[in-house]
Amino acid sequence: MSTVSLFDARPFFEKALVYGVQHGIIPPEKIEAMNADAPKGMVQIARYFGSEFLRPELEKAKDRMVNLISLYLEHTSGGDLQKAAESLRDHSFLSRSKGGSDMLKSLIAMPQNSHFGMNEYGGFTNDHIPQLAKWSLRPLSDYQAELAQRSRVALELEAATWLAEGLGLSASDLQEAGKDAEAVIRTALLATALRQTRMPDWVAFEKMILALRTPRATRKTTATPAALAIALPNKLPERFQAVVEAMRQSVVNDLPKMLDPGVPVRKLFCQTPAFLDRYFWIEDMVSEIDHLDRTTSSAWLKATAGHQDDASLLTLFLCVAAGATPKTQLTARGAAALLRKIGKTGIQPELAERYLQDHAPEHLREDCASLWRNFMEEALPTLTSDHQHARQDALALLRRECHLVG
Repeated sequence: MSTVSLFDARPFFEKALVYGVQHGIIPPEKIEAMNADAPKGMVQIARYFGSEFLRPELEKAKDRMVNLISLYLEHTSGGDLQKAAESLRDHSFLSRSKGGSDMLKSLIAMPQNSHFGMNEYGGFTNDHIPQLAKWSLRPLSDYQAELAQRSRVALELEAATWLAEGLGLSASDLQEAGKDAEAVIRTALLATALRQTRMPDWVAFEKMILALRTPRATRKTTATPAALAIALPNKLPERFQAVVEAMRQSVVNDLPKMLDPGVPVRKLFCQTPAFLDRYFWIEDMVSEIDHLDRTTSSAWLKATAGHQDDASLLTLFLCVAAGATPKTQLTARGAAALLRKIGKTGIQPELAERYLQDHAPEHLREDCASLWRNFMEEALPTLTSDHQHARQDALALLRRECHLVG
Protein backbone atom coordinates (compact mmCIF):
# COMPACT_ATOMS: atom_id res chain seq x y z
CA MET A 1 0.00 0.00 0.00
CA SER A 2 1.48 3.36 -1.05
CA THR A 3 1.98 6.17 1.42
CA VAL A 4 0.08 9.42 0.78
CA SER A 5 1.65 12.66 2.01
CA LEU A 6 -0.31 15.90 2.36
CA PHE A 7 0.92 19.04 0.66
CA ASP A 8 1.23 21.94 3.08
CA ALA A 9 0.72 25.15 1.12
CA ARG A 10 1.16 27.49 4.10
CA PRO A 11 3.96 30.08 3.92
CA PHE A 12 7.13 28.83 5.60
CA PHE A 13 6.89 31.69 8.09
CA GLU A 14 3.52 30.39 9.25
CA LYS A 15 4.83 26.83 9.54
CA ALA A 16 7.81 27.99 11.60
CA LEU A 17 5.63 30.18 13.83
CA VAL A 18 3.13 27.40 14.53
CA TYR A 19 5.94 24.92 15.15
CA GLY A 20 7.64 27.34 17.53
CA VAL A 21 4.46 27.89 19.56
CA GLN A 22 3.55 24.20 19.69
CA HIS A 23 7.01 23.21 20.89
CA GLY A 24 7.43 26.01 23.40
CA ILE A 25 10.21 27.72 21.45
CA ILE A 26 8.41 31.03 20.89
CA PRO A 27 6.96 32.51 24.13
CA PRO A 28 3.72 34.56 24.32
CA GLU A 29 5.58 37.85 24.78
CA LYS A 30 7.35 37.27 21.46
CA ILE A 31 3.97 36.80 19.76
CA GLU A 32 2.81 40.10 21.24
CA ALA A 33 5.93 41.83 19.90
CA MET A 34 5.24 40.39 16.44
CA ASN A 35 1.65 41.62 16.57
CA ALA A 36 2.95 45.09 17.38
CA ASP A 37 5.63 45.09 14.67
CA ALA A 38 3.56 43.61 11.85
CA PRO A 39 1.43 46.72 11.10
CA LYS A 40 4.58 48.90 11.13
CA GLY A 41 6.25 46.57 8.67
CA MET A 42 3.26 46.55 6.36
CA VAL A 43 3.15 50.35 6.23
CA GLN A 44 6.92 50.59 5.58
CA ILE A 45 6.76 48.08 2.73
CA ALA A 46 3.66 49.67 1.19
CA ARG A 47 5.36 53.08 1.29
CA TYR A 48 8.56 51.68 -0.28
CA PHE A 49 6.79 50.10 -3.23
CA GLY A 50 3.91 52.53 -3.71
CA SER A 51 1.55 54.09 -1.20
CA GLU A 52 0.63 53.24 2.38
CA PHE A 53 -2.73 54.99 1.96
CA LEU A 54 -4.34 52.49 -0.41
CA ARG A 55 -5.87 49.31 0.95
CA PRO A 56 -4.79 47.12 -2.03
CA GLU A 57 -1.21 48.31 -1.51
CA LEU A 58 -1.38 47.40 2.19
CA GLU A 59 -2.78 43.97 1.35
CA LYS A 60 0.04 43.37 -1.08
CA ALA A 61 2.52 44.68 1.49
CA LYS A 62 1.27 42.05 3.93
CA ASP A 63 1.86 39.34 1.33
CA ARG A 64 5.31 40.71 0.60
CA MET A 65 6.25 40.86 4.27
CA VAL A 66 5.17 37.26 4.89
CA ASN A 67 6.99 36.09 1.78
CA LEU A 68 10.19 37.99 2.62
CA ILE A 69 10.25 36.47 6.10
CA SER A 70 9.53 33.03 4.64
CA LEU A 71 12.32 33.40 2.09
CA TYR A 72 14.83 34.37 4.74
CA LEU A 73 13.84 31.72 7.28
CA GLU A 74 13.65 28.83 4.82
CA HIS A 75 16.91 29.80 3.09
CA THR A 76 18.96 30.35 6.24
CA SER A 77 17.54 27.34 8.09
CA GLY A 78 17.67 24.98 5.12
CA GLY A 79 14.00 24.21 5.70
CA ASP A 80 14.54 23.18 9.34
CA LEU A 81 11.49 24.36 11.32
CA GLN A 82 13.36 24.09 14.63
CA LYS A 83 16.09 26.47 13.44
CA ALA A 84 13.55 28.80 11.82
CA ALA A 85 11.49 28.99 15.02
CA GLU A 86 14.62 29.77 17.04
CA SER A 87 15.47 32.54 14.57
CA LEU A 88 12.03 34.07 15.13
CA ARG A 89 12.55 33.79 18.89
CA ASP A 90 16.03 35.33 18.94
CA HIS A 91 15.52 38.17 16.47
CA SER A 92 12.93 40.83 15.79
CA PHE A 93 10.09 40.23 13.39
CA LEU A 94 11.11 43.13 11.14
CA SER A 95 14.74 42.01 10.99
CA ARG A 96 13.65 38.73 9.35
CA SER A 97 11.70 40.72 6.75
CA LYS A 98 14.73 42.91 6.13
CA GLY A 99 16.85 39.78 5.84
CA GLY A 100 14.66 38.54 2.99
CA SER A 101 14.78 41.94 1.32
CA ASP A 102 18.58 42.04 1.57
CA MET A 103 18.78 38.56 0.02
CA LEU A 104 16.78 39.73 -2.99
CA LYS A 105 18.69 43.00 -3.35
CA SER A 106 21.97 41.08 -3.44
CA LEU A 107 20.52 38.72 -6.03
CA ILE A 108 19.27 41.54 -8.26
CA ALA A 109 22.66 43.27 -8.13
CA MET A 110 24.43 40.11 -9.32
CA PRO A 111 25.33 39.87 -13.03
CA GLN A 112 22.84 38.17 -15.31
CA ASN A 113 25.03 37.84 -18.38
CA SER A 114 28.63 36.69 -18.84
CA HIS A 115 29.14 39.49 -21.38
CA PHE A 116 31.21 42.26 -19.79
CA GLY A 117 29.35 44.94 -21.72
CA MET A 118 25.85 43.82 -20.74
CA ASN A 119 25.96 44.12 -16.97
CA GLU A 120 25.31 46.97 -14.58
CA TYR A 121 27.86 47.78 -11.92
CA GLY A 122 27.45 49.54 -8.60
CA GLY A 123 25.06 47.32 -6.65
CA PHE A 124 21.36 47.74 -5.94
CA THR A 125 19.86 51.15 -6.75
CA ASN A 126 16.40 52.70 -6.79
CA ASP A 127 16.15 51.75 -10.46
CA HIS A 128 15.97 48.13 -9.32
CA ILE A 129 12.91 48.64 -7.08
CA PRO A 130 10.44 47.36 -9.75
CA GLN A 131 12.49 44.14 -9.96
CA LEU A 132 12.48 43.86 -6.17
CA ALA A 133 8.70 44.29 -6.19
CA LYS A 134 8.35 41.24 -8.44
CA TRP A 135 10.88 39.12 -6.59
CA SER A 136 9.35 39.91 -3.20
CA LEU A 137 6.33 37.77 -4.13
CA ARG A 138 8.18 34.84 -5.72
CA PRO A 139 8.89 31.52 -3.95
CA LEU A 140 12.20 30.25 -2.61
CA SER A 141 12.56 27.79 -5.50
CA ASP A 142 12.65 30.68 -7.99
CA TYR A 143 15.21 32.50 -5.84
CA GLN A 144 17.43 29.45 -5.57
CA ALA A 145 17.31 28.75 -9.31
CA GLU A 146 18.15 32.36 -10.14
CA LEU A 147 20.89 32.47 -7.52
CA ALA A 148 22.51 29.34 -8.96
CA GLN A 149 22.39 30.76 -12.49
CA ARG A 150 23.75 34.18 -11.52
CA SER A 151 26.42 32.64 -9.32
CA ARG A 152 27.71 30.69 -12.31
CA VAL A 153 27.78 33.86 -14.39
CA ALA A 154 29.58 35.76 -11.61
CA LEU A 155 32.20 33.01 -11.39
CA GLU A 156 32.80 33.18 -15.14
CA LEU A 157 33.26 36.95 -14.99
CA GLU A 158 35.57 36.69 -11.96
CA ALA A 159 37.60 33.89 -13.52
CA ALA A 160 37.98 35.84 -16.77
CA THR A 161 39.06 38.92 -14.83
CA TRP A 162 41.62 36.92 -12.80
CA LEU A 163 43.13 35.40 -15.94
CA ALA A 164 43.12 38.70 -17.83
CA GLU A 165 44.84 40.54 -14.98
CA GLY A 166 47.61 37.95 -15.16
CA LEU A 167 48.05 38.98 -18.79
CA GLY A 168 48.10 42.72 -18.13
CA LEU A 169 44.43 43.57 -18.67
CA SER A 170 42.33 45.13 -15.90
CA ALA A 171 38.65 44.67 -15.05
CA SER A 172 37.88 48.14 -16.42
CA ASP A 173 39.65 47.23 -19.66
CA LEU A 174 37.39 44.20 -20.01
CA GLN A 175 34.28 46.27 -19.32
CA GLU A 176 35.35 48.77 -21.96
CA ALA A 177 36.08 45.98 -24.46
CA GLY A 178 32.61 44.55 -23.83
CA LYS A 179 33.30 40.93 -24.73
CA ASP A 180 32.08 37.64 -23.31
CA ALA A 181 33.87 36.16 -20.30
CA GLU A 182 34.06 32.75 -21.95
CA ALA A 183 35.91 34.25 -24.92
CA VAL A 184 38.39 35.93 -22.55
CA ILE A 185 39.00 32.65 -20.72
CA ARG A 186 39.59 30.70 -23.93
CA THR A 187 42.11 33.20 -25.24
CA ALA A 188 43.85 33.39 -21.85
CA LEU A 189 44.26 29.60 -21.89
CA LEU A 190 45.76 29.73 -25.38
CA ALA A 191 48.08 32.59 -24.42
CA THR A 192 49.23 30.78 -21.28
CA ALA A 193 49.82 27.56 -23.21
CA LEU A 194 52.04 29.48 -25.64
CA ARG A 195 53.82 31.26 -22.76
CA GLN A 196 52.56 34.71 -23.68
CA THR A 197 52.75 37.37 -20.98
CA ARG A 198 50.22 39.83 -22.41
CA MET A 199 46.66 39.53 -23.64
CA PRO A 200 46.95 39.61 -27.45
CA ASP A 201 45.65 42.10 -29.95
CA TRP A 202 44.53 40.66 -33.28
CA VAL A 203 48.04 40.59 -34.73
CA ALA A 204 49.42 38.70 -31.73
CA PHE A 205 46.38 36.41 -31.65
CA GLU A 206 46.87 35.46 -35.28
CA LYS A 207 50.54 34.72 -34.58
CA MET A 208 49.48 32.48 -31.67
CA ILE A 209 47.27 30.39 -33.94
CA LEU A 210 49.97 30.19 -36.59
CA ALA A 211 52.41 29.08 -33.88
CA LEU A 212 50.03 26.26 -32.97
CA ARG A 213 50.02 25.21 -36.61
CA THR A 214 53.80 24.77 -36.83
CA PRO A 215 55.13 21.22 -37.26
CA ARG A 216 56.81 21.42 -33.86
CA ALA A 217 53.46 21.98 -32.15
CA THR A 218 51.69 19.20 -34.00
CA ARG A 219 54.27 16.49 -34.63
CA LYS A 220 53.49 14.27 -31.62
CA THR A 221 49.72 14.01 -31.98
CA THR A 222 47.22 13.49 -34.78
CA ALA A 223 43.61 13.85 -33.58
CA THR A 224 43.91 16.87 -31.31
CA PRO A 225 47.35 18.43 -31.79
CA ALA A 226 48.76 20.43 -28.89
CA ALA A 227 45.83 19.40 -26.67
CA LEU A 228 48.11 18.40 -23.83
CA ALA A 229 49.63 21.89 -23.84
CA ILE A 230 46.27 23.50 -23.01
CA ALA A 231 46.29 23.24 -19.23
CA LEU A 232 44.83 25.06 -16.25
CA PRO A 233 47.07 27.94 -15.22
CA ASN A 234 49.27 27.61 -12.15
CA LYS A 235 47.85 29.09 -8.95
CA LEU A 236 44.34 29.23 -10.40
CA PRO A 237 42.03 29.71 -7.37
CA GLU A 238 40.07 26.59 -6.57
CA ARG A 239 36.71 28.33 -6.93
CA PHE A 240 37.47 29.01 -10.61
CA GLN A 241 38.72 25.57 -11.56
CA ALA A 242 35.42 24.03 -12.68
CA VAL A 243 34.54 27.05 -14.82
CA VAL A 244 37.97 27.27 -16.43
CA GLU A 245 38.16 23.50 -16.95
CA ALA A 246 34.93 23.64 -18.96
CA MET A 247 36.46 26.35 -21.16
CA ARG A 248 39.69 24.34 -21.46
CA GLN A 249 37.72 21.41 -22.83
CA SER A 250 36.03 23.68 -25.35
CA VAL A 251 39.43 24.98 -26.52
CA VAL A 252 40.68 21.42 -26.93
CA ASN A 253 37.56 20.65 -28.98
CA ASP A 254 38.27 23.70 -31.16
CA LEU A 255 41.88 22.74 -31.86
CA PRO A 256 41.30 20.58 -34.96
CA LYS A 257 39.66 23.54 -36.72
CA MET A 258 42.24 26.02 -35.43
CA LEU A 259 45.07 23.84 -36.72
CA ASP A 260 43.65 23.34 -40.19
CA PRO A 261 46.19 25.10 -42.46
CA GLY A 262 43.63 25.23 -45.26
CA VAL A 263 41.52 27.82 -43.40
CA PRO A 264 43.01 31.33 -43.05
CA VAL A 265 43.07 32.47 -39.44
CA ARG A 266 41.04 35.60 -40.10
CA LYS A 267 38.41 33.68 -42.04
CA LEU A 268 38.07 31.15 -39.21
CA PHE A 269 37.71 33.64 -36.36
CA CYS A 270 36.07 36.59 -38.12
CA GLN A 271 33.85 34.98 -40.75
CA THR A 272 32.96 31.50 -39.49
CA PRO A 273 29.67 31.68 -37.52
CA ALA A 274 30.69 29.06 -34.95
CA PHE A 275 33.85 31.02 -34.11
CA LEU A 276 32.53 34.58 -34.15
CA ASP A 277 33.15 36.19 -30.72
CA ARG A 278 34.28 32.81 -29.38
CA TYR A 279 37.77 34.14 -28.66
CA PHE A 280 38.98 37.51 -27.45
CA TRP A 281 41.65 39.92 -28.63
CA ILE A 282 42.33 43.55 -27.84
CA GLU A 283 41.12 45.85 -30.57
CA ASP A 284 44.12 47.82 -31.82
CA MET A 285 43.57 49.20 -35.29
CA VAL A 286 47.03 50.78 -35.48
CA SER A 287 48.72 47.46 -34.79
CA GLU A 288 46.60 45.72 -37.40
CA ILE A 289 47.27 48.29 -40.09
CA ASP A 290 51.00 48.29 -39.35
CA HIS A 291 51.24 44.52 -39.51
CA LEU A 292 48.83 43.30 -42.16
CA ASP A 293 48.78 43.83 -45.88
CA ARG A 294 48.70 47.54 -46.66
CA THR A 295 46.36 47.32 -49.63
CA THR A 296 43.21 49.36 -49.29
CA SER A 297 40.91 46.36 -49.55
CA SER A 298 42.76 44.52 -46.76
CA ALA A 299 42.74 47.57 -44.51
CA TRP A 300 39.03 48.02 -45.09
CA LEU A 301 38.33 44.38 -44.29
CA LYS A 302 40.27 44.71 -41.07
CA ALA A 303 38.46 47.90 -40.11
CA THR A 304 34.98 46.59 -40.76
CA ALA A 305 35.58 42.94 -39.83
CA GLY A 306 33.15 42.06 -42.60
CA HIS A 307 30.35 44.34 -41.29
CA GLN A 308 29.59 46.83 -44.06
CA ASP A 309 25.95 47.71 -43.46
CA ASP A 310 25.14 51.41 -42.99
CA ALA A 311 24.71 51.16 -39.20
CA SER A 312 28.08 49.43 -38.74
CA LEU A 313 29.88 51.91 -41.02
CA LEU A 314 28.35 54.92 -39.25
CA THR A 315 29.45 53.44 -35.92
CA LEU A 316 32.97 53.05 -37.27
CA PHE A 317 33.12 56.60 -38.67
CA LEU A 318 31.67 58.11 -35.50
CA CYS A 319 34.33 56.39 -33.36
CA VAL A 320 37.08 57.71 -35.66
CA ALA A 321 35.64 61.26 -35.64
CA ALA A 322 35.52 61.19 -31.84
CA GLY A 323 39.12 59.98 -31.57
CA ALA A 324 38.02 56.65 -30.04
CA THR A 325 38.99 53.08 -30.91
CA PRO A 326 37.32 52.27 -34.25
CA LYS A 327 34.47 49.79 -33.78
CA THR A 328 31.61 48.64 -35.97
CA GLN A 329 29.34 47.98 -33.00
CA LEU A 330 28.93 49.38 -29.51
CA THR A 331 27.28 48.20 -26.33
CA ALA A 332 24.97 50.62 -24.54
CA ARG A 333 27.79 51.20 -22.05
CA GLY A 334 30.27 51.82 -24.88
CA ALA A 335 27.87 54.24 -26.58
CA ALA A 336 27.47 56.20 -23.35
CA ALA A 337 31.27 56.36 -22.97
CA LEU A 338 31.61 57.59 -26.56
CA LEU A 339 29.06 60.36 -25.95
CA ARG A 340 30.91 61.42 -22.80
CA LYS A 341 34.13 61.61 -24.82
CA ILE A 342 32.44 63.72 -27.48
CA GLY A 343 31.10 65.98 -24.72
CA LYS A 344 34.61 66.48 -23.34
CA THR A 345 36.84 66.64 -26.42
CA GLY A 346 34.41 67.32 -29.25
CA ILE A 347 34.03 65.64 -32.62
CA GLN A 348 35.97 66.13 -35.86
CA PRO A 349 33.92 64.87 -38.84
CA GLU A 350 36.88 65.45 -41.16
CA LEU A 351 38.82 62.68 -39.42
CA ALA A 352 36.22 60.16 -40.55
CA GLU A 353 36.28 61.51 -44.11
CA ARG A 354 40.06 61.23 -44.19
CA TYR A 355 39.83 57.73 -42.75
CA LEU A 356 37.39 56.45 -45.36
CA GLN A 357 39.39 58.08 -48.15
CA ASP A 358 42.51 56.27 -46.90
CA HIS A 359 40.92 52.90 -46.26
CA ALA A 360 37.63 52.42 -48.09
CA PRO A 361 37.76 50.62 -51.44
CA GLU A 362 37.58 53.13 -54.26
CA HIS A 363 34.20 51.94 -55.51
CA LEU A 364 32.69 52.53 -52.04
CA ARG A 365 34.25 55.86 -51.14
CA GLU A 366 31.64 58.13 -52.67
CA ASP A 367 28.73 56.25 -51.11
CA CYS A 368 30.48 56.10 -47.74
CA ALA A 369 31.24 59.82 -47.83
CA SER A 370 27.63 60.61 -48.71
CA LEU A 371 26.35 58.34 -45.93
CA TRP A 372 28.62 60.04 -43.38
CA ARG A 373 27.86 63.60 -44.47
CA ASN A 374 24.10 63.02 -44.41
CA PHE A 375 24.40 61.53 -40.95
CA MET A 376 26.51 64.42 -39.70
CA GLU A 377 24.07 66.97 -41.09
CA GLU A 378 21.33 65.44 -38.95
CA ALA A 379 23.33 64.25 -35.96
CA LEU A 380 25.91 66.96 -35.28
CA PRO A 381 23.53 69.40 -33.53
CA THR A 382 22.30 66.62 -31.25
CA LEU A 383 25.78 65.22 -30.52
CA THR A 384 27.21 68.63 -29.61
CA SER A 385 24.19 70.09 -27.83
CA ASP A 386 24.43 71.12 -24.18
CA HIS A 387 20.65 70.95 -23.76
CA GLN A 388 19.39 69.29 -20.57
CA HIS A 389 18.20 66.16 -22.36
CA ALA A 390 20.88 66.14 -25.06
CA ARG A 391 22.60 63.01 -23.80
CA GLN A 392 19.37 60.97 -23.91
CA ASP A 393 18.55 62.36 -27.37
CA ALA A 394 22.05 61.51 -28.61
CA LEU A 395 21.82 57.96 -27.26
CA ALA A 396 18.44 57.52 -28.95
CA LEU A 397 19.99 58.79 -32.18
CA LEU A 398 22.80 56.23 -31.93
CA ARG A 399 20.32 53.44 -31.25
CA ARG A 400 18.40 54.41 -34.38
CA GLU A 401 21.27 55.03 -36.80
CA CYS A 402 24.27 53.08 -35.50
CA HIS A 403 24.96 49.48 -34.52
CA LEU A 404 24.29 49.07 -30.77
CA VAL A 405 24.10 45.68 -29.11
CA GLY A 406 22.60 44.76 -25.74
